[in-house]
Amino acid sequence: MARLALLSVSNKTGLLDLAHSLLEEFDFDLISSGGTAQALKDAELPVMKVADYTGSPEILGGRVKTLHPRIHGGILARRDVPQDITDLENNQIRPIDLVVVNLYPFEETIAKPGVTLAEAVEQIDIGGPAMLRASSKNFAHLTVLCDPAQYDEYLQELRQNNGEASLEFRQRAALKGFSHTASYDLAIASYLAEAQHYTLSGTQLQSLRYGENPHQAAAWYQTGTTATGWTAATKLQGKELSYNNLVDLEAARRIIAEFTDIPAATIIKHTNPCGTALGSTISEAYQKAFNADSISAFGGIVALNRSIDAATASELTKTFLECVVAPSCDAEAQEILAKKSNVRVLTLPDLSSGPKDIVKAIAGGFLVQASDNIIADTSQWQVVTERQPTPDELAELLFAWKVCKHVKSNAIVVTSDRTTIGVGAGQMNRVGSVKIALEQAGEKAKGATLASDGFFPFDDSVKTAAAVGITAIVQPGGSLRDKDSIKAANELGLLMVLTGIRHFLH
Repeated sequence: MARLALLSVSNKTGLLDLAHSLLEEFDFDLISSGGTAQALKDAELPVMKVADYTGSPEILGGRVKTLHPRIHGGILARRDVPQDITDLENNQIRPIDLVVVNLYPFEETIAKPGVTLAEAVEQIDIGGPAMLRASSKNFAHLTVLCDPAQYDEYLQELRQNNGEASLEFRQRAALKGFSHTASYDLAIASYLAEAQHYTLSGTQLQSLRYGENPHQAAAWYQTGTTATGWTAATKLQGKELSYNNLVDLEAARRIIAEFTDIPAATIIKHTNPCGTALGSTISEAYQKAFNADSISAFGGIVALNRSIDAATASELTKTFLECVVAPSCDAEAQEILAKKSNVRVLTLPDLSSGPKDIVKAIAGGFLVQASDNIIADTSQWQVVTERQPTPDELAELLFAWKVCKHVKSNAIVVTSDRTTIGVGAGQMNRVGSVKIALEQAGEKAKGATLASDGFFPFDDSVKTAAAVGITAIVQPGGSLRDKDSIKAANELGLLMVLTGIRHFLH
C-alpha cells in the first residue's frame, strides 16, 4: 500500500512542487483539507479531502476539520507496538508517514492596523498545532514539516536513503515543530494578556563564539516567524558576527535611523558614537565622522544611510574596521571592500525599523520599557535666552540633540558643521562628561554647539562651555535651578534651547 501524506498549510509556498515529488517519485497518497486541498485539485493533482477520508464533514465554518481519530490515530500510532497496529486495523485507520502543516497567520493578522479581537481570535489555529504536536511527539515513526524551507531537505533525505527520512532528520524536524507551536502560543498569550503577562521567545539562528568576554557563552535568536532587522540583513563578506558586533551594530542602527533626508555616517565603539556626521555625499559624511575621532574609529562599527559607492569604499579600506552596514553596496564598491576580506560588510535596506520594546534581565525577572522612538520636533522646543537661533543654528542644535540621545548617560555631545567634535559618555556626573567632551573638541569648540541628555543641576557647566567658546546649548530642562543656567547663558551671550524631553540611556 502507498504511504500516506497529510498536507494542510496556510503558507502554500513550495506546496505544489513538494506534492509533485511525493506523488511521482515516492508513490505517496495525499489527503488534505480546506484551501490546501483546493490548491492541489486546481493543479490537477490527485488528493482526497480529509472529510472524505474521515467520513466526517468539516463543521463550524471550518473550525473542525482534522480533529478526528482517523487523523490523530494515523499520526500517533507506534509502528513497533502490536496493540497500536491492531487498533489501526480495527478502526480502518491508515498510518500517516508525513505531516506537512503550518499555522494560521496569527502574528501577521494582529500586526495589521485596526484588527479587532474577533478577527484575531479566528486566526488562532487549533487543528494545526494539534497535528504538529502529535506528529512531533511521534517522530520515531513519521516526519513532520512546518516550514517550506524544509521541503527540499526532506526530499533529499528520501532520495539518499531509499525513500526514508533518517531518524536524525525526523528528530530535528520534530524540534522545529515544537518550537513553532511554542512561539505561536506565546504570540497568542501576549496578545490576549496585554499588560498582565509579557512573553518572549525566539528561534536560535546560531551559536556565537562567546559573549562580551571569552568565558561567556552566547547565542543569537530570531523573534517571530519572519526575518526582520539584523536577521534579514545580508552579509556580503567578512568573518562571523560576534556578540559585541551585533550589540554595536544595533547602537549604530539607532543613530543612523535618526537621519533620512541627508547622507549620514556614524562610527561606533562600545555602543557610543566616536564620530557622527552629515555630508553632501555619503563619502563626505563618512570622512567627517572618521576625522572627528580617528583614533577611536580604529576597530569601529560603521553605519551609513546611503548605498556604499566606490569613493566611500576606498575611504573605508584606509583603516581597520570591524563592521560596515548600509542599505546597499554597488558592485564596484564590493570589489574595493573585498581587499579587506575580514571586515564584515552587511546590507540592511531598512535601517529605520527597530524593536518596539527594550527588555533587560535582572535577578528574579526582567524589565520592559518602550523604545525611545520619540521624534524630535523643534516647533515644541522653548528658546529660553534673549538670543534667538538662526535657521542654521537650529539645524545644528537638532543634529547635536539627535546624536546625544544615543550616547550613554551622562551624555554631552559637542558638534560643529553637523559633525561631532567632542563626546562625553557614561560618566558618573555631568561635569565630568562636559570636561571630556570639551577637551576632545579643543580649539574646535569655538562657535560650536553643545547638547546634554539631561538638565544642568547647576550653572557651572554652562560657564565652562562658554569659557571655551561654545555659543549654543540644547538640553531638556526641568531642573529646580534652570533659571540659574538660563541667567548664566544670557550673561555670557549664549543661546539656550529646552526640549522638554530627556534621553537617558543606561
